[in-house]
This record gives sequence, structure tokens and C-alpha cells, in this order.
Amino acid sequence: MATEETAGGARKATKSKLFEFLVHGVRPGMPSGARMPHQGAPMGPPGPPYGGSPAVRPGLPSTVMEPSRKRPAPSQQVQQQQQQQQGVQSRARKKPVGFPGANEMPARQMDMREPQSDPTLGSNAKRRKMADKILPQRIRELVPESQAYMDLLAFERKLDQTIMRKRVDIQEALKRPMKQQKRKLRLYISNTFNPARPDADDSDGSIASWELRVEGKLIDDPGKQKKKFSSFFKSLVIELDKDLYGPDNHLVEWHRTPTTQETDGFQVKRPGDVSVRCTLLLMLDYQPPQFKLDPRLARLLGIHTQTRSCIIQALWQYVKTNKLQDSHDKEYINCDKYFQQIFDCPRLKFSEIPQRLTNLLLPPDPIVINHVISVDPNDQKKTACYDIDVEVEDPLKGQMSSFLLSTANQQEIASLDNKIHETIESINQLKIQRDFMLSFSRDPKGYIQDWLKSQSRDLKLMTDVVGNPEEERRAAFYHEPWSQEAVSRYFYCKIQQRRQELEQALAVRNT
Repeated sequence: MATEETAGGARKATKSKLFEFLVHGVRPGMPSGARMPHQGAPMGPPGPPYGGSPAVRPGLPSTVMEPSRKRPAPSQQVQQQQQQQQGVQSRARKKPVGFPGANEMPARQMDMREPQSDPTLGSNAKRRKMADKILPQRIRELVPESQAYMDLLAFERKLDQTIMRKRVDIQEALKRPMKQQKRKLRLYISNTFNPARPDADDSDGSIASWELRVEGKLIDDPGKQKKKFSSFFKSLVIELDKDLYGPDNHLVEWHRTPTTQETDGFQVKRPGDVSVRCTLLLMLDYQPPQFKLDPRLARLLGIHTQTRSCIIQALWQYVKTNKLQDSHDKEYINCDKYFQQIFDCPRLKFSEIPQRLTNLLLPPDPIVINHVISVDPNDQKKTACYDIDVEVEDPLKGQMSSFLLSTANQQEIASLDNKIHETIESINQLKIQRDFMLSFSRDPKGYIQDWLKSQSRDLKLMTDVVGNPEEERRAAFYHEPWSQEAVSRYFYCKIQQRRQELEQALAVRNT
């Protein structure tokens, strides 16, 4: 849990410093109220570029176009223009230096929206990338102090890589079985006696009774979530004196089921005014399951109760120590006299051992505790205590699982990430505006001409215009040397087309 909080806090602190540097210009290590001195030329005036240009490129209206030029139907023309506008936005075109393009500004603003907050984006929304947070080299040259932001970005990348590597290590560690830790479970057994009261109104008070309590807890349990007492046991049986309570009412049983509600203890209440001898049978819930070995196999391996994998491992160790593996066929084991007594065969495959072990594995012995339920008033405050060895999961496993499943600080980190991306995009827009203003101030006439040429090229792409309408409307355009050849080709194509039509008509008549 401490590792999880440290990693989340480090990532959040790094994101906060990145955003604070971008917005306020605060270098890491500076006081909270300090600001970096501004150097270099201004980043450009606020507001949209060119002093508030419209979102749609200015262009010639449709009435100015020549009516003789072929155009599709009005409805089709609108659809084609919309598709072409989308294609123009996604197509990379060369523009004059410093000119951003009017249609690029709305596109950037749309990319800054989140898919969760704007359902119009859908699955085509721009996905944030690490490269989108890097400041361009020209901006870093203009503002030398931005190197501190790049250093923070490199530190964030290194921190993310370290956290990711640790997460992978934890996932691999959780796949491997972790060793169980042995702990002491202290068991408390006590009882109270309620003597009969002749003046009692209810039937319970007029009859003497006793109540037996069985409780327990782990000693020095470091876990934050305490395990319930009943979670350590598979079943609990309390056997009372059969002579006092009869053969049908002398057993009190509790068995674990998939829907069992865990509890901190058990209580048994019965009528009676004499001391009762009882026997408690506690069956531990081993995880993974453990088995008691057949007495002959237990003496051979020196194991009384153990898991199936440990028993097979001990058998393999016995085979290697006594060199029972067949030298010619490694798959077989030559049984010695002890193995022959246990498995009842002179030779067997090692792969057969798990199946043969099934008849040699028995349920583990329960824990047996003999207790006397005393009705003597002097023994009411006495509690019997017993320590039981139990195996529990390593608490580190729970912490590692919670670290992998934790989403703490993720929402705040994602919010800071979005703010950083938006700030970087606004810086890039301001840089484009600044370049536009500088280019315009150096050569206003040349820049306006370049801008008009760029707008004209974009208009041709948007309206699917081929050629130059301004030159085509003059008579001199049709006295160029190519006009004669163009006319000849045009008439040749028409003649060929008419000839094919006539041949098809004659072929139909002949058939």
C-alpha cells in the first residue's frame, strides 16, 4: 500500500509541476510566488490569427464562376464541397512561411475536446500521445527557460517506465505460488452459567442453562483487515455428554459452505445445572489443501501431513537419493522393498505415482480439545487458551494485488495530462500567430501575394476546379500553340466515338 501511494503521489506531483511550469512559468525549486523573467520576442497577440478571421476560408462566390463551366447538381455540389473540405484539412500542403491556414485552427480546437465530454467525436477522436507534449525546437530556442519543462518531461517518462516495469514484476510474482507464513491462532474457550429464577416470567429464565463460547484471533497480525475466526476452519464439531443430552442432541456441528458468513466466534447454549464434559473437533481449512499420508508412506518420507505437490517432490527426492530410477528407461522406477510394500508392484512409471497416491492420501486429523463446562460460580471468570499453528497468506501479496487494481489519483493525473496537452497546443497556436505577424511585418506586399496564391490553390482543391479561370476568360489564352493540337484531338475523339456508335448499330441490324 505504501508503494502504491508513493508511485501515485510521484506521478501526480510530476504532472502538477509540468502544468505549473507551462501555465505560470515556475521552474522546479523556485518559490511558489516567483515567476521566470520573460526573454525573447513576444509570442503574439491574443485572439485568433489575422485579427479574427472567419472559420471558413474566404473564396469567390458561385455567381462569379463562368456559367459555361460544367458543374454537378446543386445538392451533389454541396456534398462534394463538404468531402473536399475534410480532405483538405487532412492533406499536408505547403504554405508560405508563418501562414497557419484558416481551416487548421478549428481542427485543433476540435482535437482538444474529450470523447467523454463531447459525444460528437466518437471513436475518431485524437488520441493523446507523448510526442504531443514535446515543445518544438523553435519554441525552445525562443524561450530558453523551456528547457526546465523538457527536463521534467524526461523525468516523467523515466518515472512512468519505472512504474510500468515494477507493475510487470509484480504481475509475474503473483503468478508464482508464494510461500505461506506460519502464525499463531490463539483460541479462547469460556462459559457462563445462568441459574434458574423462580420469579422469572419467561420460560428461559425459569430453567437453569449454560452458554459456551469459542473465540480466537491471530497473535501479532500485521494486516489492516483482520481475518474472521471462522475463516481458519473448514468445520467445527462440539460433542457433549451423550448420557445427559441423548444420542440425538449431543452434537453441535458447523460446516463451511460457499455461502457461509464469516464470524468472530461460536456460541452454544443448552439447559443444565451440572458440569458437562465436551470435546471440540476443529478441522483447519488448509489452502492449498493438505492430506495425511498413509502410515507406511509417512514413516518412509518423514512427512505426516502436507500438500500433494510437496508429497510428490519428497517421493522424487527419495527416488534420486536411493537411485531407483531405471538406468535404461528413465521413465520407470525400480521399486525397493519399501516401495513394493506401499505400491504393491516391482516396477512402475513415475507418471503413475499421482494416481496411485490417491488411495494413500487421507483427510488430515482434526484438532481435538477436551473441555469441561463448569457451573461453579467460582469458575465463571476462567478462560482456557490454546495456541494453534496456522498458515496464512503473505500480507505482501494483498498489497501487490491492491497496487495493480488501484485507480487512486488516476483521474487527477489524466486531468493534468489533458491540461498539459491543451497548453502545448495553445503555445503552438501562439507560435504560428507570431510567425504570421513577423512575416507580415517584414514584407507586407509579398506576404499578401503569397497568401492569396495559397488561398487560390486551396479554393481549387475545394471546388474541384482544373486550370486557371482568370486566364481562360481572355482571348489570348486560346491563341497559344497548343490550341491547334487540342482542337484536332477533340475532333478525333468525337469521330472515334461516333464511329463506334455506328458500328454497334450496324451489328445490331445484321443480327
